[in-house]
Amino acid sequence: MEQMLSRQEASEAVQEHGWRYLLGTLRTSVRVGSLVQATGLAADVVAACGDEADRHLRIDVRPDRVVFTLQSSDRAAVTTRDVELAHRISAAADRSGLPTEPEIATAAPRSVQVLEIAIDALDIAGIRPFWKAVLGYADEPGAEGPEAPLVDPVGQGPAIWFQQMDQARPQRNRIHFDVCVPHDEAQRRLETALAAGGRLVSATRAPAFWVLADPEGNEACITTWQGRDG
Repeated sequence: MEQMLSRQEASEAVQEHGWRYLLGTLRTSVRVGSLVQATGLAADVVAACGDEADRHLRIDVRPDRVVFTLQSSDRAAVTTRDVELAHRISAAADRSGLPTEPEIATAAPRSVQVLEIAIDALDIAGIRPFWKAVLGYADEPGAEGPEAPLVDPVGQGPAIWFQQMDQARPQRNRIHFDVCVPHDEAQRRLETALAAGGRLVSATRAPAFWVLADPEGNEACITTWQGRDG
């Protein structure tokens, strides 16, 4: 029977196979040498996943890499079936001589990651319909409330979530980026951002997230799955 997994369970189940758990998804990347090789690998992986591919697997095919994302589409969460499919995908990639990897501490431009946009609001229910309409976004499966996050129904754009404000803050940016990285990539990303002129605003919620700011005070958060339970 397919069961939902905790963050810890999902992370531990796939980490040694070159995958990372990121915000309710499992992700990995495979470096390839051409678009022909990329599409061939994608076809092999879909065949390995069988009928389950339609409900769990998304594939981003590029000439230099293929990124695989697993999530139960009807639960918007990682399940035991996603873990099983991750193992099948890694095995299929290995047979092609193309290992799955999260691209941490490699020559890759960056690791696998998930980008979210956070919008501060005094009245979340009042502004949420505007953002849903203007972006063409939809409710996330299982989260249809008036203050729930919004997602791109075709999976191309970053998710939008709303952060409750208790008072207006006109001198502070009201929209910021949350960059979810693998838990073992966070420290390197943090150090790189600080070396590039950023400053640490707060680490009180680390390792769930670190709040950073650029030299003009515009904020962004580096986030991981860790520190969110309990």
